[in-house]
Amino acid sequence: MKACIRDTAATVTAVSAAVVLAACGADTGNDPDGANGPRIGLLLPDATTARWEAQDRPLLEKRIRELCDTCAVEHANAKGDVALQQEQMESMITKGVDVIVLVAVDARSLRPTVVKAHGADIPVIAYDRLAEGPISGYVSFDGVEVGRLQGRALLQAMGDKVPGAEIVMMNGDPSDPNAKSFKEGALSVLAGKVKIGKAYDTPQWRAETAHMNMSGALAALGADSIDGVYAANDGLAGGSISALKANKVTPLPPVTGQDAELPALRRIVVGDQYMTVFKPFGPEAAAGGAMAVAAARGQSLGKVATGQVPTRGGEAVAAVLLTPVSVTVGNIRDTVVKDGLHTVQQICTPQLRAACAKAGLT
Repeated sequence: MKACIRDTAATVTAVSAAVVLAACGADTGNDPDGANGPRIGLLLPDATTARWEAQDRPLLEKRIRELCDTCAVEHANAKGDVALQQEQMESMITKGVDVIVLVAVDARSLRPTVVKAHGADIPVIAYDRLAEGPISGYVSFDGVEVGRLQGRALLQAMGDKVPGAEIVMMNGDPSDPNAKSFKEGALSVLAGKVKIGKAYDTPQWRAETAHMNMSGALAALGADSIDGVYAANDGLAGGSISALKANKVTPLPPVTGQDAELPALRRIVVGDQYMTVFKPFGPEAAAGGAMAVAAARGQSLGKVATGQVPTRGGEAVAAVLLTPVSVTVGNIRDTVVKDGLHTVQQICTPQLRAACAKAGLT
């Protein structure tokens, strides 16, 4: 069943869930245990970012089961270890799975195994992060737009201090292609409007590294000089905020984030974090699952994709790019709650009752 089919079309930045869900149709096989059906390898990058195991994995597995009741999913998590993910890729190739859904720890380092999978006629679907090498498809959000949303929100939060405000940039893992897109989008908005006092890359997106770097920024710049913090995701936002609090910075400067993690939403409610970026995991997983099933069945990915994106080598591949959403205290109910990511009860712990009432979340 292994096949790799590419189609041409214009890149888009949004997709309706209906298109994705109808892409492959239901499976009509008679092998509910998946013993003789397509095998789909799912390789996740780490356990430090909550979304991978708590959101993406179950949603992907659910969508794959809905579209293909004979499909079996083989899952592995690299735990932030490039060498381990390379071994996991090799294992999937040796097993002869029909398709691999890959969230690369390091896109460049994984390229040789992507090439090897291609040589073995195993399509590789790059999920959330654009992998290098001859991938067959790509499903993600518009990373540059994520950065733009973060940059715009930070400018709005700093208000009259712009222009001339000084910020700290807490960027993501430099080996993650998405981190580069987030930074590009943020700088396209912030450049010329703020002074970047300190900028840090954060290997493996570790919150403790962000805490350490923010402590260093405070020592170098002084608490009174930091008007805002660009944090590329909610984990880095949490690490930055913990350092600001440990150094008794008050009031806290506005801090951005991404992923709409539950602790981040609670920080937004109480005013410790200004915003996060919500990337609805359901539509992304629906597109990823549909693309994986289509590839495993040897079907054209053009039936699932809504456009194409160029790879590092210049070749265009079938893609679905979804639109991210900015979340602040004023629209939590209409975004993450409405979408079902978190309930008001989950966000509003007893300790946050007063803050939630003020935010209209009661």
